[in-house]
Amino acid sequence: MMNTFVALDFETANRYPSSVCSIGLVFVEDSQITDTYYRLIKPYPNFYNYFNTQIHGIARSDTENERIFPEIWDEVKPQIGDLPIVAHNSPFDEGCLRAVLSAYKLPLHTNKFLCTCRRVRKALPNLPNQQ
Repeated sequence: MMNTFVALDFETANRYPSSVCSIGLVFVEDSQITDTYYRLIKPYPNFYNYFNTQIHGIARSDTENERIFPEIWDEVKPQIGDLPIVAHNSPFDEGCLRAVLSAYKLPLHTNKFLCTCRRVRKALPNLPNQQ
């Protein structure tokens, strides 16, 4: 059982996975939450689709004066280090991380990524509404 990791969640502004407009992190050590982090981000490319805003409630006016991803990444990458990263839909979140790192020509991450959604579906196959 893994008990030390960082949970990650991105929201995107539009259909491009590089358009992360928020990041949420929860740091867990020995099964205890040790820190949390949340920031709005000016997305790349910087436009919002109505559909995305309807899902998460973040609009261009919320992020217009926020920092771009490389500045946020510089702040959190040392804390993430080589910890395993978990996400509820890891193909989406890992895809966003790879896309935004690539968009800004930053080194790709090498952290192990795990999907809680897949684990829940496997462990509880009869659970309704497994999203």
